[in-house]
Amino acid sequence: MSNSAIDPFAKPLPSPDPDSLPLWEGFRQGKLFLQHCKDCGGIQYYHQASCRNCQSENLEEREASGRGKIHSFSVVHRAPGPAFKNDTPYAVVLVELEEGPRMISSMIDTNPDDLDFELDVAFTTEKINEEISLPRFRLA
Repeated sequence: MSNSAIDPFAKPLPSPDPDSLPLWEGFRQGKLFLQHCKDCGGIQYYHQASCRNCQSENLEEREASGRGKIHSFSVVHRAPGPAFKNDTPYAVVLVELEEGPRMISSMIDTNPDDLDFELDVAFTTEKINEEISLPRFRLA
């Protein structure tokens, strides 16, 4: 593909792989699924083929509560590319989920100036198209 075929104003979309497909299907349904290891009890986000703790492939999907707290955040004032220019300023957050894992996402329906550490947040999704919904958080 030549550079002239790349639209600098189009936001990149994820390309789910076989291991993460259940996660992305959950996002389409407005749900957050975490992987639980049946051998060691570990809980993980992002989905992969084996447990990060014990390398077992004996994993199952369970729906998460969707509740968490802001562990860290950054407010983006300068867009990383033309596709994001109209979104600034926006907040990128590291959320510690109630179940333990942490995940990075962005906040919606929130003024970035209102954010602080340890604030309660709730999982939601942003529908991009019929196939893709992205994980987001809002203040709880």
